[in-house]
Amino acid sequence: MTDAKHKNLARNKISISTQQYLDIAEIKEDTVILRDGSLRAVILVSSINFALKSEDEQNAIIAAYVSFLNNIDFPIQIVIQSRELNIENYIKDLERREKEQTNELLKMQTNEYVQYINELISMSKIMNKRFYIAVPYNPAADKRKGFFSRIIDIFRPAGLIKMKEEKFLQRRSELSRRIDNIVAGLNSVGLNALALDTQGLIELYYNSYNPSTSLNQRLVDVNKLRVSK
Repeated sequence: MTDAKHKNLARNKISISTQQYLDIAEIKEDTVILRDGSLRAVILVSSINFALKSEDEQNAIIAAYVSFLNNIDFPIQIVIQSRELNIENYIKDLERREKEQTNELLKMQTNEYVQYINELISMSKIMNKRFYIAVPYNPAADKRKGFFSRIIDIFRPAGLIKMKEEKFLQRRSELSRRIDNIVAGLNSVGLNALALDTQGLIELYYNSYNPSTSLNQRLVDVNKLRVSK
């Protein structure tokens, strides 16, 4: 067997073994389906500058947040994701505008601004923070699973556990009610919230599992993918 075939087999083995240890079975209809049959939705949440609020505003926000938590009868996961902000395309756009600028004064000011941005990012990393809430739905049957059943689920191929459409729609309906509850509660706190669609979920997990690769290799829109039968 040639070295090329050995390398291809090695890569395939690594890919397969990695997929076996992921909890995600599939992502469809704005929903993450896990290997145990439970569902997840992810909500992107805005932020507020709490320190700049007056004392009365801070007390109102705290009271609204406490009320929001008290009205939830299911677990949620709050995730804060910090990533270095890549402004390379922004710099290139400014340099392009500088070259196209006919007004000498504006051209000079654009050049100075580009230099300022380059100096700023050379001294310190500019971080971008995003806030997410993961909303779960676990059917009652899954709560009765034993230890060995869960172990079997871990090693079961994702393709063998695809959920039937009727069962999926039923569970998705319950998950949607939870999403609406969370979004309404966050709005009362003064936060904007939006549930990620299928494309957003795929990009979120892809970027999380491949932080380095995702910087240079963007995903194709799922609506443009063609699946051969």
